[in-house]
Amino acid sequence: MKKFIVAGLFILVLPATIFAADTMREGNWELLTTMEIPGMPFSMPATKIEHCFTKEDVKDQKKAISTDKNCTVTEFKQTGNKVTWKMTCTGKNSGDFSGETIFTGDTFDSTMKMATQGQAMDMKIKARRLGNCPP
Repeated sequence: MKKFIVAGLFILVLPATIFAADTMREGNWELLTTMEIPGMPFSMPATKIEHCFTKEDVKDQKKAISTDKNCTVTEFKQTGNKVTWKMTCTGKNSGDFSGETIFTGDTFDSTMKMATQGQAMDMKIKARRLGNCPP
């Protein structure tokens, strides 16, 4: 189970939060992630990370959803400050993924649904820009 969760985070948490420069500015961001797994008898603890997103990171929305070469974005739509997408992955981290992110200034809220290896998982991310990336 832990391996599944780590794989889900690796594929989605950081890459999925990187979108276009007009919706997300480069800089140092704090991401608070919570996950729910239906049928799990306990709640997963929230994780908080900081990540520096560069100009290159925020430049190409569709490519930035996942850096996994075994994943293909099958749907992508941006309307104003809202981005929705669907992705299919093969190989070790195979599954179907979908998400929605709403940007508001230097914050965003993102929700993702994953179905992989016979397991469903919902992930929520609340993020805020902390400032410029550390030198």
